[in-house]
Amino acid sequence: MSEQSLQEESDQADIRTSSGHIDAGDAGYSKSLKSRHVNMIAIGGAIGTGLFLGAGGRLADAGPSLFIAYAVCGVFAFLVVRALGELVLYRPSSGAFVSYAREFLGEKGAYTAGWMYFLNWVTTGIADITAVATYTHYWGLFSDIPQWVIALVALAVVLTVNLISVKIFGEMEFWFAIIKVSALVIFMAIAIFLLVTRHPVDGATPGPSLITDHGGVFPNGVLPMLLIIQGVVFAYASVELVGVAAGETENPEKILPKAINSIMWRVGLFYVGSVVLLSMLLPWNRYSAGQSPFVTVLSHIGVPAAGAVMNLVVLTAAMSSLNSGLYSTGRILRSMAMSGSAPKFTGVMSRTQVPYGGILLTSGICVLGVGLNFVVPADAFEIVLNFAAIGILSTWGMIMLCHLLFWRKTQTGELSRPSYRLPGSPWTEIVTLGFLLSVFVLMYADGGASRTTVLCVPLIVAALVAGWYGVRGRVARTKSSKVNV
Repeated sequence: MSEQSLQEESDQADIRTSSGHIDAGDAGYSKSLKSRHVNMIAIGGAIGTGLFLGAGGRLADAGPSLFIAYAVCGVFAFLVVRALGELVLYRPSSGAFVSYAREFLGEKGAYTAGWMYFLNWVTTGIADITAVATYTHYWGLFSDIPQWVIALVALAVVLTVNLISVKIFGEMEFWFAIIKVSALVIFMAIAIFLLVTRHPVDGATPGPSLITDHGGVFPNGVLPMLLIIQGVVFAYASVELVGVAAGETENPEKILPKAINSIMWRVGLFYVGSVVLLSMLLPWNRYSAGQSPFVTVLSHIGVPAAGAVMNLVVLTAAMSSLNSGLYSTGRILRSMAMSGSAPKFTGVMSRTQVPYGGILLTSGICVLGVGLNFVVPADAFEIVLNFAAIGILSTWGMIMLCHLLFWRKTQTGELSRPSYRLPGSPWTEIVTLGFLLSVFVLMYADGGASRTTVLCVPLIVAALVAGWYGVRGRVARTKSSKVNV
């Protein structure tokens, strides 16, 4: 796409209709995602590497109380995506919350929201390719291949698939989600069978006694459960993806409410239910950060290749998350490029209606993750997990702030709320913002890599400020050209 074409699309960005602000970044998409795609994207966003890979280490730290952390964070994740859902039905946009930040907070707000979301996904992408390499090393066939080589191959495969078309992305996410959900359902069925028959697992007899006889729900006290919350938030990092995907579907007003509402019970069933079952199959201290807890259980029940099969499933979950990250940042960066706050090349689209510029930029930064796997393979996941948490907290906070400002405008009659609403406004937004702030405080209290990450926040702020001074001239010129058209 030429620079002139980009400018022509950008000139439409501030047109207003009865439905509100129109984002130029929404032009040119194919609207190819169907109801089944969006529904499974919602499921896939709620089930990822945070559960499959991260739950083992968190069980080892906090014991069975992990299910409480998952439940609490799941409620707030649902409120965030419910708020985003209302904004999407007010005005569907592939720019999602960046587009809403532009409308309610101005260009500085959109700039901040977009680049913090970019930080979220590039660090999450690094975590995902690290997870792929970790899972792959489970098989002896790949044990001699360096972790960074596997990470690079995974990134190349997902990048290639993502550049083809949004329809291919939707199909891939659909089947990725099918695999993840099917695996969890089968695991939970096996777990319930083991509980009912009291079949020993690695010498332990399944049942509630494995919780009560090993220190109860809080074997190490309440503090460890609180300190792992920032990692649990990471487990829900993709729930907002359904809002981005809504910009490329024909009937978001029909599809989105059903997809979002289903997130709540899925969180309760898959996250909370899985952790409770895991806690009753083996003592909490039998799990470790180095292995998926599902693999830990299945490898000890005597089912041939059960651990290998589950390992393949969790590898799929990591690939799914990486795929989603490239998809969403491509759309977000295009929305920003149209207003001048992201490089021009991130606004270009292919003939198959894919914003490949932003996708390539995200992939380029993820290559640094390959380098991280080369330098510190043992610590790569933990390092990027904490930076991803900062990006997630800021993204969720921005969504709730935008919704709060949207709600205020509806109270003065400037805008109208759709029938699908976030309940409890404005208190829901305020409580959620308070929760997100408390997670930030807990990250500092946790010490180690988490505290170091928090101490890096001033550097992130400085980078954002410097970046804004670098792009504000282009943003002003872009806005001026729209006014003069």
